[in-house]
Amino acid sequence: MLGVIRRRVASGSSCSSLIGQSLQAIRPAVSAPLRVSSTVEKEIVFHRGGFGNVRNLSHLISPGSRLNLRVTREMVCSNQREATRQMWTRSFSSENGDLVDVVVPPLAESIADGTLAKFLKNPGDSVKMDEPIAQIETDKVTIDVPSPESGVIQKFLAKEGDTVEPGNKIAVISKSAEGVLSHVAPSESTSEKAASQPTAPAEKISEEKKAPKVEIPPTEKSKPATPSPSPPRHSPTEPQLPPKERERRVPMTRLRKRVATRLKDSQNTFALLTTFNEVDMTNLMKLRSDYKDAFVDKHGVKLGLMSGFVKAAVSALQNQPIVNAVIDGDDIIYRDYVDISIAVGTPKGLVVPVIREADKMNFADIEKEINNLAKKANNGTLSIDEMAGGSFTISNGGVYGSLLSTPIINPPQSAILGMHSIVTRPMVVGGNIVPRPMMYIALTYDHRLIDGREAVFFLRRIKDIVEDPRRLLLDI
Repeated sequence: MLGVIRRRVASGSSCSSLIGQSLQAIRPAVSAPLRVSSTVEKEIVFHRGGFGNVRNLSHLISPGSRLNLRVTREMVCSNQREATRQMWTRSFSSENGDLVDVVVPPLAESIADGTLAKFLKNPGDSVKMDEPIAQIETDKVTIDVPSPESGVIQKFLAKEGDTVEPGNKIAVISKSAEGVLSHVAPSESTSEKAASQPTAPAEKISEEKKAPKVEIPPTEKSKPATPSPSPPRHSPTEPQLPPKERERRVPMTRLRKRVATRLKDSQNTFALLTTFNEVDMTNLMKLRSDYKDAFVDKHGVKLGLMSGFVKAAVSALQNQPIVNAVIDGDDIIYRDYVDISIAVGTPKGLVVPVIREADKMNFADIEKEINNLAKKANNGTLSIDEMAGGSFTISNGGVYGSLLSTPIINPPQSAILGMHSIVTRPMVVGGNIVPRPMMYIALTYDHRLIDGREAVFFLRRIKDIVEDPRRLLLDI
């Protein structure tokens, strides 16, 4: 009878004795204490000579324990030659649950997959429960993958740049550090040996081939210098392209792909038209200057210009509700709420978080919400809910020095307001030429839904409020 031990065992279970007297022949081979990995499954297959049964028995082995076998399958073979061995492996968790899989969490209802942007830990690092170990980049936000248990990262099952879906396994965590250390140590020693062994042969080879390398026939030396006829090929009028070494190709991030797709869809869907106006910022800037200290003491946040434009946009949307509406098939949906989207530029791309129910907020509430959303945008911690929806968008290119632009609508909205740099220009006021801080404002809108008349009235309302904020108090 032939006994074959296969590496198919998970440790941690107790073993008592062998089954039957026919197993005595292999007792010496397996009675000694076994030193195996805690995550390796073993299997013993017994072949009976001639005609008969072949029994496949699997067992659990723990270091220093005895074997406990159980029959898992039985098949009949016609002769001993046909009773061949079949080897296979499979990964699994041990009975005590030492290994835990790290899976991709649910992303969002509208997001089916994401890109594994980077790992925040390395194999062998200790992690705590709920500590982020990886980041997944989606079309809208970057999501952290938390550790399900405290332990040590054993290995990664995916690599950076892979496309993953919710439920995919990306790493394995061991609750105990012993298994990981015993698994990592051999690989380090073998790698050191492998790195040290080839040094001696390499020196011998270099010494043996040292003389032949020096002796080069003169004919071979003259051959590389023969490309003399190459100059006539290039004509003086032929353009000289930059060398390939000065170019580099970088794959687009998912966020950049999403932004590019949405902007192109906006251009292909809407009948885009932009109307301009200019605003005298004197009174709004004076309001901020006069009350900036008292505002900070009262509300704990600085008074900026953005809150004034948000309040002006809310008033303009209420005066021109068609700008706050959207086309849906053959219908027009009028929104009786005002959710203002604020475009925020980040190193990874443009994101547009939403100020919910801006029509119910005062200056302090708006400033606090803007600061909160801007910090999350720069840190990459915005949630899907914080960017979903929105009925109107404000984009402030003036913070980057933009003098004038034509912003593109953020679908499924119907209009977007563009703010620009404040530039002191000579203006005629009361028959006199005086310097004034002026800003160009632009409204890009869907001309299928909004006529030029409504667009001009909308911009005029914003201009009136910004130039005289007292209109907000009097509702005029």
